[in-house]
Amino acid sequence: MNSAEQVPDNDFDADFEGDLTADPLAPIELELSKSDCGERLDKVVARLVPQFSRGRLQSWIEEGHVTVDGKPAKVRATVYGDEKILVIPQPAPEDVAFAPEDVPLDVVFEDDNLLVINKPAGLVVHPGAGNWSGTMLNGLLHRWPQLGGVPRAGIVHRLDKDTSGLMVVGKDLPTQTDLVRQLQARTVKRVYWCIVWGTPRMSGTIDASMGRDQKDRVKMAVSTSMGSKPAITHYQRLAEGVLDGRPVSLVQCRLETGRTHQIRVHMAHLGFSLIGDQVYGKQHMAGVFPRQALQARRLGLVHPVTGEPVEWLVPLADDFKELMERAAIEEPDESVLSAAASEHGEYEDYDIYDDEFDDE
Repeated sequence: MNSAEQVPDNDFDADFEGDLTADPLAPIELELSKSDCGERLDKVVARLVPQFSRGRLQSWIEEGHVTVDGKPAKVRATVYGDEKILVIPQPAPEDVAFAPEDVPLDVVFEDDNLLVINKPAGLVVHPGAGNWSGTMLNGLLHRWPQLGGVPRAGIVHRLDKDTSGLMVVGKDLPTQTDLVRQLQARTVKRVYWCIVWGTPRMSGTIDASMGRDQKDRVKMAVSTSMGSKPAITHYQRLAEGVLDGRPVSLVQCRLETGRTHQIRVHMAHLGFSLIGDQVYGKQHMAGVFPRQALQARRLGLVHPVTGEPVEWLVPLADDFKELMERAAIEEPDESVLSAAASEHGEYEDYDIYDDEFDDE
């Protein structure tokens, strides 16, 4: 191959003149000539299979999806011109993002219209960069194939990967639409428990707008800059304890808005970061718990079909409960939880489908 030739690095070469109606994942057999002798394998394959980017082909070689005389080879292997090369194309991760997968789901409630899922920590809700499969959405499509006809498989809000707790799903478009409207009206009751470093005052409201962190665009931050959005969190301290010689507190939060990482950012802004928070907490204190200590415990709404108020409460996640035990925090009884949950009443104007499609 002439060194002046450039192999396009996009996923599909606009100049490719092959049969675009053929199965793009069908195995491709390549015949080399003597003129290929001494060339690198990846360069030869990229020239002969121009419909795929060189980077993608290199990945397939490394993964064993390109064989030379029936055997895997290295990207930099030298060819001699008489080999038989077989390329077995693989689907791009995003191509299978909405494929049904047998992902275990803890169903708290189900009827003809609604699903309520208790999401475990570690489960991503929706496919995205770095997590194209194995998500809650994939599991929903596997167990309820009809959700393929509903946008986002019926999902109307999202929890962060490492946050556990309750999520509601609409099984049909009218139900999903009604749930979105309830979220927009802020009449959905969403109560979270978190464990934070330090001892915040007994109760309060954090009214601090949020936006992208100007120094780290992956993070959110309290901000008054252009593009920031109103963010309000009501909180109440439920109990206190000690962890590794430091004071900690069990805090209950109710969201009045649904910004990305809202509870985590707001509590850290007050100086009481969540235990285990690798992003917004102090790094030397983050390792005592493998995730942010945050759980969506209570969910209440008006049933879209019956019009009746419905509410769910899930037990504490095992790891969350173990953390409370380590900190000698006793779980408050139901009367304390109910009183705290109803203290702030109903809300207005919920911003659904914002930035990262999160609501914590």
